[in-house]
Amino acid sequence: MVFEELVKRLSPKLKRITYKLNGHFSFFNDEDLYQEALIHLWQDFFAGKLNDKTDSYILQGCYFHLKNYIRKARDKANLVSLNAMMDEEGSNLEEILCLENPESCLVDLENKILIGQIQNNGLTQREKEIFCLSLEGLTIREIGKRLGISHVRVVRLQKRIQGKCKKYIDFV
Repeated sequence: MVFEELVKRLSPKLKRITYKLNGHFSFFNDEDLYQEALIHLWQDFFAGKLNDKTDSYILQGCYFHLKNYIRKARDKANLVSLNAMMDEEGSNLEEILCLENPESCLVDLENKILIGQIQNNGLTQREKEIFCLSLEGLTIREIGKRLGISHVRVVRLQKRIQGKCKKYIDFV
């Protein structure tokens, strides 16, 4: 028996098992559990534990392995609310993380997420460089000098960046 044939034969049922287990746990998705099951299969296959075993036996072993994997990971994961009280004084996590002004902290976080979305969706490398330098507060001429291009080219690229970013800015 070849490992690839085994995976091809068991893959649909294994994906159903991972989908079923995923419904109960928010910090794993189907693909994470599926990859963990494949690793378990790989290790058992090359250890010779799967010779002359039925598919249902193998799938049951994967199911129990995934249940144990989830149980072990759940013990390590601690979900904490930003509004939960953290000390005797009644401070919550949000206040501790953002001592000066919690509202500005949330605005900063939203801005960072927006900047990340803009940078990672459709900008060329040159446009990303100009975008980052603009965020640093450099003038058009300073950006051009630093990148070795004309200021006219910087203006054109900034207009292209604005066009590409319009969907994010309009959304906000």
